[in-house]
Amino acid sequence: MLFTREKLEDLESQGLAPYACRSKSSRGRKFPEDEAPFRTAFQRDRDRILHTTAFRRLEYKTQVFINYEGDYYRTRLTHTLEVTQIGRSIAVALGANEILTETICLAHDLGHPAFGHSGEMTLAKLMKEHGGFDHNKQSVRIVTNLEHRYPDFPGLNLTWEVLEGMVKHETEYDVSDARDFNPELRGHMEAQIANVADEMTYTAHDLDDGLRSGMITPAMLSGIALWEVVTESIGWKGGELDDLTRHQLIRRLIGISVTDVVQNTDQRLRESLVRSVDELQRLPYNVVAFSDEARRRNRELKDFLYKNLYRHYRVMRMAVKAERIITALFEAFCSEPSILPKHVQELIPERGLERTVCDHIAGMTDRYATDEHQKLFDATRLP
Repeated sequence: MLFTREKLEDLESQGLAPYACRSKSSRGRKFPEDEAPFRTAFQRDRDRILHTTAFRRLEYKTQVFINYEGDYYRTRLTHTLEVTQIGRSIAVALGANEILTETICLAHDLGHPAFGHSGEMTLAKLMKEHGGFDHNKQSVRIVTNLEHRYPDFPGLNLTWEVLEGMVKHETEYDVSDARDFNPELRGHMEAQIANVADEMTYTAHDLDDGLRSGMITPAMLSGIALWEVVTESIGWKGGELDDLTRHQLIRRLIGISVTDVVQNTDQRLRESLVRSVDELQRLPYNVVAFSDEARRRNRELKDFLYKNLYRHYRVMRMAVKAERIITALFEAFCSEPSILPKHVQELIPERGLERTVCDHIAGMTDRYATDEHQKLFDATRLP
């Protein structure tokens, strides 16, 4: 049997909940295109994102630990893949559009610069008088303008629903700016799932990496409610934490979190009586959410991670290095644009000097930014 796009769209319509987005009902693309014969519009968007330069660069961009700290720690790419996996699991359980959720998750961090949040904060400070910098907006700029892969339009020409999901990406660390995408409406179901999956993922894997690094020990976590629930659920009584047990604990933490979100969201959906995408987006609250008890427990764990991991002296040393590297590159490129690569110089008349330099630096990986810094400021390095 041949599964054409039309057949896939029919199966999608039959299998999804009434509040899920359907590719057949998409608001379409900015630039009209003939759709693919054997892929839905959202499948096509997903594939376009996977083939971008920006997606490949995520492999060498920091999550918490800089790339040269070790091969075992998460990078921005592995974080993205973990968010995607968790997002898809939640979407399937709730009858949401799995492919749309996957696509938004894959794209949500495309605009993150080198050196994690330290790099983002540095660029935001440097660009304060020049339009600012925010990795979420940068992700949208990448897919709508900066990636050049098609002769007929800039960017990737993604569907409205994918762009809306990216624009309305919100977590504790990310605030959306949806002025061009119905700001009076909340994110659709799939966007809300991506937001929760992102928050859930970085809490779990930052804890995992913190334990692996030794910056966090099980003794330090004693009394943290969520940690106590997880350890009790697998029968771990403490002592030395080997790799296998750590894996089991993190798996259980994610499993407990996903179960809570799915069950609580299902209850909220039933109470809301929503029967369409529009009704869901017009609710005065996000329907995809943790229960109150789980939210309190997650808040306690996040506060612990902030104090004991994100503010750890090793992480803070990396943050200082990141600020110095990015600031030095930005100031050098702005003061003497002729040292920029030729293809970057050619963008200055269109984008302006500071925005061109910001785009160039934001696209750098950790190792490329470090190498550029050495080439410019180490007299022993060849340019």
